[in-house]
Amino acid sequence: MKTDKKKMLSGEIYNALDSELANERKRAKALCFEYNQLHPDQKGKRQQKLSSLLAKAVKPTIEPMFQCDYGYNIQLGANFYANHNCTILDGAPVTIGDNVMLGPGVTISTTTHPLSAASRNQGLTEAKPVTIGNNVWIGMGAQILPGVNIGDNAVIAAGAVVTTDIAINSLAVGVPATVIRKIESTESTED
Repeated sequence: MKTDKKKMLSGEIYNALDSELANERKRAKALCFEYNQLHPDQKGKRQQKLSSLLAKAVKPTIEPMFQCDYGYNIQLGANFYANHNCTILDGAPVTIGDNVMLGPGVTISTTTHPLSAASRNQGLTEAKPVTIGNNVWIGMGAQILPGVNIGDNAVIAAGAVVTTDIAINSLAVGVPATVIRKIESTESTED
C-alpha cells in the first residue's frame, strides 16, 4: 500500500493530515522561520538554510518572509530572486528556471482541494506540478495555480491569477490571467 507521501509525489489524491507529511511540513516551517530570522549580512548562513530546505537552488536571493510546505519539491535555477513574502506550496514539484524574478507577495501553489466539503474535511488533497521557464518576471501579488506551465521570457503582471499555461514571450494580465500580447526580443525598458 502506498503511503500518502508517495501518493502526493506521484500526483494522486492523498491525505494531507497524514503524520509523516505533517512532520515534514513542520520541519519546513521551522527552517523557514530560522531563515527569515537571519540578519541580511549572514549570507553564508542564509544559503546553508536554503540548502537544507530546498531540493536545488543555485545561490538564490529570497527576501524574508519566505514560506513553503516541504521545500524538497522546489528547484530553483541560477539568479533566482524572490522579493518579500513569497509563498511556495510545494506538494508537487515546483521547477523554476534561470534568471527568474518574483515581485513581493507572489504565491505559487501546487495544491488543490476537492469541491466536496466531506472530502476536504478528511484532509484529501491533490498536487499538480508548476513549471516556470527561464527569464520570467512575475509581478507583485501574482498567484500561480496548480498545474501551470509558464514559458521562457514571459511576464506575469502584478495581481494576475494564472490558472492556465502561459506561452513563451507572452505578457499575461488579469484575473484569470490572459495573454494580451507577445513580447518581442528587441523590446527594452525604454519602450
